[in-house]
Amino acid sequence: MDDKTLRDNRLIFYKDDIEKINKLLEEFINVSGSKCAFLVDKSGHLITQEGIITSFNPETLSALIAGSFAATKEMARILGESEFSVLFHQGKKDHIHISLVSDRAILAIVFDETTTIGMVRLYTHETIDKLEKIFKVVSTKTRAANEIVREDFASTAKDELDSLFKE
Repeated sequence: MDDKTLRDNRLIFYKDDIEKINKLLEEFINVSGSKCAFLVDKSGHLITQEGIITSFNPETLSALIAGSFAATKEMARILGESEFSVLFHQGKKDHIHISLVSDRAILAIVFDETTTIGMVRLYTHETIDKLEKIFKVVSTKTRAANEIVREDFASTAKDELDSLFKE
């Protein structure tokens, strides 16, 4: 992916956006019985998290989640799929359910034996639908902000060049 595509696909989250997402993740944790939820961008940066995190570094897990998704995307390509949108890793006591959100982010849910994969999957679908709506609004704000920055930069650069080369 080139720099322009990365810039065009990047979302800029403002405080109110993160607050909405955090509320949504908190609701998800409460209804599903999960331990914690992470929203990670596809490059591995933690966007936000909710829930109980005691035994691991969230930033490290975020990078590993994105790496796992990237590796799985290549496996999907080899099998003739464009991408697998859901991953599930089952441990002895903790499990992680990982889902793609709008081809822009990854939702990772950590849960244990007090809930079931069925509960997590059910509420994940609902949460992703709500996140996609938030992302549409954020995308609109991001495009508008990028246009303002481009216009301001172009105007400032022109003024500076005129000033520099003025006789």
